[in-house]
Amino acid sequence: MTKKYNAAYKPALYLSLLILCLSACKSRQYSRNNQKIEKEANKTNPEFKSRTTLSYIEEFKAVAIEEMNQYGIPASITLAQGIIESGSGNSSLARYANNHFGIKCTSDWKGKGYYKDDDQKDDCFRVYKDARESYKDHSEFLKRKRYIALFELDKNDYRNWALGLKAAGYATNPKYPDILINLIDKYQLYKYDKPETETEKLKREDKVFTEINANIPQEKKKFTPVETPPSKQVLKVPDTLKISAPVVNADLPPAPVYRSSSSTKNNSSVQPSSTVKPDPMVEKTVVDSPKVAAPATVATLPMPADKSYTVQKGDTLYNISRRFNVTVDELRALNNISDAGIKIGQKLLLAK
Repeated sequence: MTKKYNAAYKPALYLSLLILCLSACKSRQYSRNNQKIEKEANKTNPEFKSRTTLSYIEEFKAVAIEEMNQYGIPASITLAQGIIESGSGNSSLARYANNHFGIKCTSDWKGKGYYKDDDQKDDCFRVYKDARESYKDHSEFLKRKRYIALFELDKNDYRNWALGLKAAGYATNPKYPDILINLIDKYQLYKYDKPETETEKLKREDKVFTEINANIPQEKKKFTPVETPPSKQVLKVPDTLKISAPVVNADLPPAPVYRSSSSTKNNSSVQPSSTVKPDPMVEKTVVDSPKVAAPATVATLPMPADKSYTVQKGDTLYNISRRFNVTVDELRALNNISDAGIKIGQKLLLAK
């Protein structure tokens, strides 16, 4: 009886050993590629220094503005997403793959692959030659049926863009719009957004919608993640920012439309008319990590008798507005504040 029992389980044992052997070979391959790509990255940038959020903004604001002017995606939205998804340019994806938006490989991706655990074990992420290429690919990534309604918004309507991205399935975190908006307000990223005339908007919409419609027949191929790109070079790095996400359906209805108006800038109550499943092409980062989350709650102070406040070291319009329960826009209007910002010792009017 014992011999028959052992004989029955021998094939399963051999199969298990074979799987372990193949897994070990794959790990060695990843390790060799890891060393090669790390060496290339360190050679290209031998004196890599961690970025602060402010230095990140300064470095990438120009390309964000350039993409905004071409396609209508608010520069503030692009910068805020880059800050969140790349940890201000300090994540492993950003440092070694120049991937600032967590975009994954597809069957038509011709570049190298960077492997990290995300929705699946060893998900494949795109490797770019530089960060600028990543920013440009981010614009191409958004030019899809899933996000088409967002391009009807004004290119300085960052609040409805934030709401619309979540409604279209860009992020699984229900607080994603608030995190984006708080980050934009905190660092005054809205100052990089520029309005457009009606003629300019119509011309821009015509161009973008034509490109999106042309892409629709190829969307499944262009925007469905694959395990391995044509390139054999991969880098395996543990993902410390991953969260799980449900399996998604590639056939999705268009995102709900958010019509812009003069009141939308201060109105964050816009709600989607329908829900869609998460976008499988984006890394599911924990966007409420301490490095990128909305600032901690600030205790509201009573309004001073003279309704004024003198700027101290470390103050920003954002934390002053939270402290006295007013908006940044109200402070700007009351004090005729330009993009130059505020100065230590400056007296601000808090209310009329």
